[in-house]
Amino acid sequence: MKRGTQIIIIAAVMITAVIYAVDLAANTGINLSGDLSADTDYTEIREYEGEKLSSVNDFRENSIKGPVYPDMDKYQLKISGLVKNPLSYTYNEAISGFRNHSKVTTLYCVEGWEATIFWEGISVSELIGSSEPEEAADTVIFHAYDGYTTSFPLEYITGNEIILAYSMNGIILPPQRGYPFQLVAEDKWGYKWIKWVTEIELSDERNYRGYWESRGYSNSADLNEGFFGN
Repeated sequence: MKRGTQIIIIAAVMITAVIYAVDLAANTGINLSGDLSADTDYTEIREYEGEKLSSVNDFRENSIKGPVYPDMDKYQLKISGLVKNPLSYTYNEAISGFRNHSKVTTLYCVEGWEATIFWEGISVSELIGSSEPEEAADTVIFHAYDGYTTSFPLEYITGNEIILAYSMNGIILPPQRGYPFQLVAEDKWGYKWIKWVTEIELSDERNYRGYWESRGYSNSADLNEGFFGN
């Protein structure tokens, strides 16, 4: 290949990447740089009902493949597996078709840091209910864009009003925090708070082990227990 042709191809790729980034920022109102302060200095809520909140910038980037930038024109949130009525939702269908829920919850990372955030999102129980789980379903498996997975007993999801968050501290989730959806898995270690969620699968595989769980981390991930083992 001639050098001139190579330069043209490289330039075309770079232009495409810039157009994508500009389009994503325009449609979400979020900053795509590693430092989120440009978005959060003036719009991020730092206190809610008298409780001090951490900043979006307090989180560390520790995903398995780095931040994901989904193509929202193609994005679908799927409800699959042992359900009578498998369904898929666009981002807008999901956030407009289900009630908004909010809560202040703290994420505790196994690395030793924590962040208390005001989360807003949609109920996983309501999403699942719309697809009518089969009687045999006792486990909920979450899938992410980057291949990450994790699971929970169905009763944990339905008994704790667990939400899929699309907003934190009053701003739309940045890509670094899991846009379009991050699970708020309260009372569980941070590796259960799966980001970039694409699919919620109902299963009868009670012993399913996700990405970190299959590498020795606790499947239950209860905060009052160690994160290695069971």
